[in-house]
Formats: sequence, structure tokens, C-alpha cells
Amino acid sequence: MIKYKGVTIEREQQLLLKDVDLEVSGGEFVYLIGKVGSGKSSLLKTIYAEISIIYGEARVFEYDLQSMRRSQIPYLRRKLGIVFQDFQLLTDRTVQQNLEFVLKATGWKEKMEIDQRIMEVLRLVGMENKGYRMPNTLSGGEQQRVVIARALLNNPSVILADEPTGNLDPETSRMIVQLLYDICHERGTTVIMSTHNMSLIDEFPGRVLKVEDGKVTAVIDQPAQEETSQEVPEETQSDSEPCSDDSNSDEDHCSPQDIQPEEQSHSEESDQKLSESVEQ
Repeated sequence: MIKYKGVTIEREQQLLLKDVDLEVSGGEFVYLIGKVGSGKSSLLKTIYAEISIIYGEARVFEYDLQSMRRSQIPYLRRKLGIVFQDFQLLTDRTVQQNLEFVLKATGWKEKMEIDQRIMEVLRLVGMENKGYRMPNTLSGGEQQRVVIARALLNNPSVILADEPTGNLDPETSRMIVQLLYDICHERGTTVIMSTHNMSLIDEFPGRVLKVEDGKVTAVIDQPAQEETSQEVPEETQSDSEPCSDDSNSDEDHCSPQDIQPEEQSHSEESDQKLSESVEQ
């Protein structure tokens, strides 16, 4: 589905990543880990063509990201679902109207079909009774569920989730990742998720890629070394059992902050920003 070879990524004439080799297949759950500013978000943005590829070979589905025409970008993005950390919901309209906006922007016209699809995706994320609610009356976790529903509207083959738990408390974060994990394993949808929460990776295993020092490298778990026991000569053996040392390894745990998103006023800019993301 996604194949990068020797890719260089720049933004505002600043080198972010170099010699990126990346292959992602259907049905994979892939984590991108790394420090803030390491280039995780920029890498995701190249996949949906918000940031251009400067050098190297990059293909997403049948699209060559270097040679594709701008008119092809909306068709690429309809095969992708994007989950933002900051939700990017339109705060002057209901959940139902937010989802209607995206469907109409991507070519849906029949009201009955639109309503049916909205109910389907809201049911998938456990929000079927919240379509009438305004976003600012929902909790952070509920808003993120709506964002995932929005990402599922056009049955994407790949979901790109950029720090989807960054503004959520630990328990809500777990529920959001569980939802993405279920979508991946039950529907066969590829999920690529950037995160710094290592405890989630331990609970929901997947392929882990580390973005650091301008490089993207695979993180491979080292197999535990086999313990070897020394043979005890028969004449010195005792009836007591040999002792073994237990070794414990510390796990890095970055607990996301419990931040309740502030109510934002809607403006023409917010409409334009979301419209550009779905590329009417």
C-alpha cells in the first residue's frame, strides 16, 4: 500500500528526514515513535500529500507522490482516513452536520445514503446516540470518537492517526487505541499511528518505527537470552533447589496530559481548513 525508498522530506527549506525506506502492507498496525519535532507528523503529511516529497521514490496505492497531479490529490485522500490530535471539528454545527459536511465535500449527494452512512460510522465508534450534540458538549474522548467516525466515512484502506491520544487521559487513551486496534484487526484497515505513549504499545502490539535524528528505523524487540545453568558435580549436589535471579526491565511510560479542549468559535477559516483536508 505504501512504499518509500530513499525519500528526503523538507519543510520550509529545513531538512526533516533523509533516506527514508518504508513499506506498509494491508492490515498492519504501525506505530511511529519519537520526540516532539522529530518529523513524525511531517512523515504522515507526506502520505496524504500535504507535504511534497523532494527526493526519492514514494508511492501510496497507485499514486506516485512525486509525479501526481494536484487534481489527483482528492482521490488519494478519499482512500485515507485522517485522525487529528486537535480534532478539527466544526464547533458551530452538530456531530451529524460535521459528518454531512465531509460526505458532501467528497461527492455524496443523496440524503438518505448520507444519513445511513453517518449512522453506520457513529455506531462503529459507539456514538450512535450523539449525532445531535454540539462538539463542545462532548468530552475529549467522545470528540476523538467522532473524529475516527469521520475518518471512516469513505471506507478508507489506511487510517493515519497523528497523536490521537495526546490530549486525553490515560484510560480514555486506552479506549481510543482499542477502537483503532479493533478497526485494524476486524476490518483489515491499515493503521499508522504516531505516539509517545509506550505503555499503549505494550498493550496493543504492532510494528514500531522510530523517528530520530532525521532517520526512520525499525524497532526490533531483542529476544530474552536463554539462561544457562552450570552442571553441579554429583558429589557436590544438594537436595536444595538452585536459586535464580529475577531480572526486571523498566518500561518507559509517558502519561498523556488530561487536557479538556477549550471551546473554539467557528470561522470561515475553520471551514476552509477542513474543506482543504478532504479536498472537494
